[in-house]
Amino acid sequence: MNDCVFCKIIQGDIPSFKIYENDKVYAFLDIACDAYGHTLVVPKKHFINVLDCDREYLDAVVEAVQLISRHYVNDCGFDGVNVLNASGKSAEQSVFHLHFHIVPRKDGDGLNMWPLHGSADMALSEICKKLAL
Repeated sequence: MNDCVFCKIIQGDIPSFKIYENDKVYAFLDIACDAYGHTLVVPKKHFINVLDCDREYLDAVVEAVQLISRHYVNDCGFDGVNVLNASGKSAEQSVFHLHFHIVPRKDGDGLNMWPLHGSADMALSEICKKLAL
């Protein structure tokens, strides 16, 4: 896509700090600099999000997410990672090219990646009936 910032990064039209690359996947540091090592993992082919991505590319992206996450923990001194994805505007997706965020974590780093929600009064059995495949 001509107007997609991630496609431009993959094509080399916009510079990036590459962490990993193979024939289907490109991973680079997020320029937001909001967390040390915050990495974006994207397919080299344009897909909007997980809802339209084909299995071949989705498998390749998830495999790269695992590879990079293991590297951060096993080789780079991190204690864990958060892996995040937003698919769709209502899910707060801001760049409409499939991407996963990897945020390397250290114990006590002070990052709060999970919003606090109060317990809601929900009938889980009714929700399950509606959502189950």
